[in-house]
Amino acid sequence: MSYLEYVVGAYAVFVAYLAWDFLAPRLRLARARRNIVQRARREATRNTGAVE
Repeated sequence: MSYLEYVVGAYAVFVAYLAWDFLAPRLRLARARRNIVQRARREATRNTGAVE
């Protein structure tokens, strides 16, 4: 492996890690928001079903 290939590979790994570090919290937050909305819908359905 030449020096150039090593440097290009190292930068590629670094960029991949930065991309994951940027996206992972956003994906986790989107999942949490979706779970909150689903839970609120279930509770609203449960509450309206009990009243009827």
